[in-house]
Amino acid sequence: MIFDQTHNDVISVSALNRMARDLLESGLPALWIGGEISNLTLAASGHAYFLLKDGSAQIRCVMFRHKLAGLGFRPGEGMQVELKGLVTLYEARGEYQINVDSMRSAGLGRLFEAYEKLKQKLTAEGLFDAARKRPIPAHPAAIGIVTSPAAAALRDVVTTLRRRMPSIPVILYPAQVQGQGSAEQLAAAIQRAGERREVEVLIVCRGGGSIEDLWSFNEEVVARAVAACPIPVVSGVGHETDFTICDFVADRRAPTPTAAAELVSPSREHLQGQVELARRHLARALGRLLTDKAQRLDFLSRRLKHPGEHLRRQRETLRLAEERLRRQLQGLFEQRRWRLQLAESRLGRHRPDLAQHVQRLDRLSEALHRAGDNGLNRRRLTLVRLAGTLEAMNPQAVLQRGYAIVQKADGRAVRSPLELLNRERVTLQLAEGRTEAIIEHPAGAQPELPF
Repeated sequence: MIFDQTHNDVISVSALNRMARDLLESGLPALWIGGEISNLTLAASGHAYFLLKDGSAQIRCVMFRHKLAGLGFRPGEGMQVELKGLVTLYEARGEYQINVDSMRSAGLGRLFEAYEKLKQKLTAEGLFDAARKRPIPAHPAAIGIVTSPAAAALRDVVTTLRRRMPSIPVILYPAQVQGQGSAEQLAAAIQRAGERREVEVLIVCRGGGSIEDLWSFNEEVVARAVAACPIPVVSGVGHETDFTICDFVADRRAPTPTAAAELVSPSREHLQGQVELARRHLARALGRLLTDKAQRLDFLSRRLKHPGEHLRRQRETLRLAEERLRRQLQGLFEQRRWRLQLAESRLGRHRPDLAQHVQRLDRLSEALHRAGDNGLNRRRLTLVRLAGTLEAMNPQAVLQRGYAIVQKADGRAVRSPLELLNRERVTLQLAEGRTEAIIEHPAGAQPELPF
């Protein structure tokens, strides 16, 4: 590509780096590149940064976390690898680098390709989905192991199970874990364990080794046997950095066979500690309960008395109450007697002249009668005058003289002919009752107000 740039067409550094990145990404396809890993850094974000070098050159590489998690092995310093990625440019620093999509150990390209192909196939079928994973029983009645009887992993698993919970029976389903026909034997052993239903959880395990040594656990027949097994399966294959197809299909993955044994078996020491803790809690609770009940019993026993004792106490209480009442009445009588004597003494000193008061009372009584008679006469005259006035204002008296009250339909009294319409129905209130009438105005005549 040729750029026709004049003197004034100045671009920024970021624009230049962007152009260079576009040229690299469009000009070079994704390539397989071989070399040695150097300066490997695993960031806290989970991404891996390293140099890929040969005898005379090197290039920066980055492999993001989601790509790194699906490798099946852990890249290491000095490891000879073959990687596939897109050649690009990191614009912020202007550094030429490879964004790695996949990686395989050098010389094992065919195995890694088969591994990735099967992994993608089973992923598409949903065999790795978390929704199909089954829980591992916390206290299995029996544990099954699929491995070789001569494998060191078997000794590690059995030793761990005996240490943690020796009471749980262990059943071995022997199978060859390496070499010709081992994958078919592993699948058959897993199927046999599922058919017998002798155990509640199944461990599929072997010790560490190279990718070729562990390849039986990457075979499709083993993966499908694990997926079809009706018993929860724990995969404990290789070391922590080893990932097999069996790990992804199993209900749980353990980093080592020993870890698988710890995963499926409860800890006797932990359970004993829990039982001891529960025993102490129960003992304290029972102690508190017994103490509370004992205190309650003491309280009730103090309240429980013999009926004779109860009667004696009531008689004593009644006697004391009677004595207090007698003393209070005696004191009250003495107080009243003293107050009566005092009142008699004061009455004797202030006794009035009864004859004089009787005469004065007679005079007041006579004056009261006279005043009452005079007031009654005045009220009678006022009542007569008001009755006459009321009678004069009584509308019934006016009606008795032949007058009538004209009322409209709503009860209002008519005061003017202008308030009446032709053919309007009205009510006439007479002295001795009511009647109705219809207004008739003469033709052409207009009602007039009286002068």
